[in-house]
Amino acid sequence: MGELPSSKALAVPIQTFVNHMGSDEDIRDFLDGFPTVSREQVIELLDEVKERLLVAT
Repeated sequence: MGELPSSKALAVPIQTFVNHMGSDEDIRDFLDGFPTVSREQVIELLDEVKERLLVAT
């Protein structure tokens, strides 16, 4: 099985991030669970995802 997609912004698989954001958790909860990830990295990933979605449409 191949590697899960990840981002240059995070050292966490994107699916893990999406799972957290798709639940009742917010960015603070995600950061509490992944202390090696900074808030700036999360914002960078969100910007990257937004950019890719806008290009795809």
